[in-house]
Amino acid sequence: MKIAIAADQGRVAQHFGKCREYAVFDVVDGRAGNLSYIPNPGHQPGFLPKYLKGLDVDCIIAGGMGQKALNLFAENNIQAIVGISGEVKQVVEDYVNGKLVPGASLCTHPDGRHHNCDGHC
Repeated sequence: MKIAIAADQGRVAQHFGKCREYAVFDVVDGRAGNLSYIPNPGHQPGFLPKYLKGLDVDCIIAGGMGQKALNLFAENNIQAIVGISGEVKQVVEDYVNGKLVPGASLCTHPDGRHHNCDGHC
């Protein structure tokens, strides 16, 4: 299984599409391996789910994303886990140990708008 984490300077990014890079790792026999960082090729509506699928990603972890992005990941058979924050290395450890606790998307705002994420984070 291949996992991608939206990342900014070693921390989980709040907006999956606006992150600087993706921390990508494999999970084999309950262990994480082959951690590498891939630069974000740019945010265009509908592009990133297909791009990550092309990298054989099975799961995306991020602070937040909008419903449109969640639907696009589902259409590409990629599980989306949102509401995550913290250091990437800790999130990797929590994921493989079954301790990662998803929450509400950090990209959702009380007024229903997505500030600073062009409405489609």
